[in-house]
Amino acid sequence: MGSWVLVKQHQSGPEQSAQTYSERLGVPLRWWVQGVMLVATFWLALIVAIPESAAWVITGFALLTLAGCLLSYGSPTIAVAGGQLRAGRAHIDLQHVGTVTALDATETRATAGMHADARAYLLLRPYLKRSVRVEITDPRDPAPYWLLCTRHPERLSAALSSQSTSARPTT
Repeated sequence: MGSWVLVKQHQSGPEQSAQTYSERLGVPLRWWVQGVMLVATFWLALIVAIPESAAWVITGFALLTLAGCLLSYGSPTIAVAGGQLRAGRAHIDLQHVGTVTALDATETRATAGMHADARAYLLLRPYLKRSVRVEITDPRDPAPYWLLCTRHPERLSAALSSQSTSARPTT
């Protein structure tokens, strides 16, 4: 339940250092508790209406369905490593990452709402209020930016900034 975050400092040369970052956007514990309470309510209604064995089978199926839904919804991972940014199923080379901005709850709500661009890639979760806005500089990519909800926007922003500057080709 919850999330895990991994931030490591790597030495890639005498002066260069790059951070890697990884976070799983798991659903909060209260969602699990509320879901189990909902299933328990169904069990209580079923146990008085149908045979006991059928009520237990249906309740077991409901619990498995609940677990599958919550695990699936909470499965996206945001990772910065190996010269790439991965967010859910999407990924991009860090050489195409421009300005990275950590956003607070108010800025996230505005960027995801009234100031949103319909072409942007959004990885939003209602239980995460803060995010990181990542400008995309690849001319072939139609998305002008990615908006990624995270529990640790400052850490993600720092990892992206340190990795993207080292990933840019020198001219």
